[in-house]
Amino acid sequence: MMIRIILADDHPIVREGLHTLLETQPDFEVIAECANGDEALQTTARLKPDMLLLDLEMPGKDGVETMRQLSQMPQRPRVIVFTAFDDDDRIIHALQAGADGYLLKEAPRDEIFKSIRITMEGGSMLQPLVASKLLRHVGQQRTTPRLANTIPQVEELTERELEVLRLLAQGMPNKEIASHLIISERTAKFHVSSIMSKLGATNRTEAVALAAQRGLINLNE
Repeated sequence: MMIRIILADDHPIVREGLHTLLETQPDFEVIAECANGDEALQTTARLKPDMLLLDLEMPGKDGVETMRQLSQMPQRPRVIVFTAFDDDDRIIHALQAGADGYLLKEAPRDEIFKSIRITMEGGSMLQPLVASKLLRHVGQQRTTPRLANTIPQVEELTERELEVLRLLAQGMPNKEIASHLIISERTAKFHVSSIMSKLGATNRTEAVALAAQRGLINLNE
């Protein structure tokens, strides 16, 4: 399956380099380049890509605001943040805004390719550095009384949902979860939707973060 991709970054040299890199893969097609958030929104609405690789710092609308507006589209593409920023606040805000993945611009080419394919299959992938920062943020929330008291109670997950959640934390898409648990893909999708609903998550990556925050999974495993 050809994955149609839009690149959004305010640096032409970054867009050109990434465009050239992605076009080396037979299943990737870069259909447009955008220099800011407004362009990304307009082009996404017009071309309806499968994937958007989005920088966080751009003139006009930044990446976070762009993702918030993308979530209102009837056909929202999968979004991977592709940025040079690795500070905790940016990572957390990006995931809360709906990012399906978070890659640093220094990521190896094979990791970029793998992340795009896994995300398109319905999974999610975080680099070890990003995952460790997310884990630290979660740990701080759990150990700070003021914040811990604000964590809402959620409906208890079933044993099967906990099994699915652990596989979700490994970045598995529904098809792999179904194969691993010997259930149908439709059933796997139902469990994932139920988990997200119970945790109050808007996407799979946020569901994993919230589950770790509540001690349901350990991101160090």
